Amino acid sequence: MTTRRLPPLLRRAWFSLNQAFRQRLAPLGITPDQFTVLRWLLEADGPGLTQTEITERMASDPNTITATVRRMEVARLLVRVPHESDGRSKRVLVLPHGREVFADAKALALTLQGRVLGCLSEGEADVFLKLLERVAEACSQEGSSGGARKKD
Repeated sequence: MTTRRLPPLLRRAWFSLNQAFRQRLAPLGITPDQFTVLRWLLEADGPGLTQTEITERMASDPNTITATVRRMEVARLLVRVPHESDGRSKRVLVLPHGREVFADAKALALTLQGRVLGCLSEGEADVFLKLLERVAEACSQEGSSGGARKKD
């Protein structure tokens, strides 16, 4: 019997899903990371997000987000505007073209999710997503605690 290990299974699932999504997004001219930036911006409460807020939500590094935002700005998907109260920051806002691209990309994402989760029954898919959410949260806590165990 093969031992199931979390890291290789998560990596294989993420890599395969990311590749499939990347292929579907290619005709729209965006990447999965750019889709995620658009999603975070469009789901945010208020007028856009700062690059720091995007970086935190995507669990990425600032240089990667800066480069991604710059490419998206050149593609006229979004724009950076001065922050209303912090002169050092800029707010990132989605332009109309970015909204259109996102709408098309979201439809592709939902179709892909349905196809992938189609290997499970509806009940299994719901349970799987809830359990995966718990695992993701546990991973996040371990990452932020530096591996230190919390005392009960």
